[in-house]
Amino acid sequence: MTKQMTGAESIAAERQRQIDEEGWTAKHDDTFWSGQLVYAAISYARARNRDSRPPGMWPWTSEWWKPKDYRSNLVRAGALIAAEIDRLDRATETNGDDE
Repeated sequence: MTKQMTGAESIAAERQRQIDEEGWTAKHDDTFWSGQLVYAAISYARARNRDSRPPGMWPWTSEWWKPKDYRSNLVRAGALIAAEIDRLDRATETNGDDE
């Protein structure tokens, strides 16, 4: 029997998948304005299942809206939050202040 990953492990694995399979690298993430990744994360965190529709705050076109089951949606939300934290940290290093 395979042990399910913890929430933190699942988020880290999803973030790595986003980088490796989707190409959402740090350079790509740095093109987003402050808040876009957060709005996407909130959207996924509120999606209960794969039939959920993108909310008005969804920052991208509907073709990028791909909800799954509730746990998977929360994992995606966590990975998007991690990406935003990393983006903010890079911006702070570059600009010397918070956005």
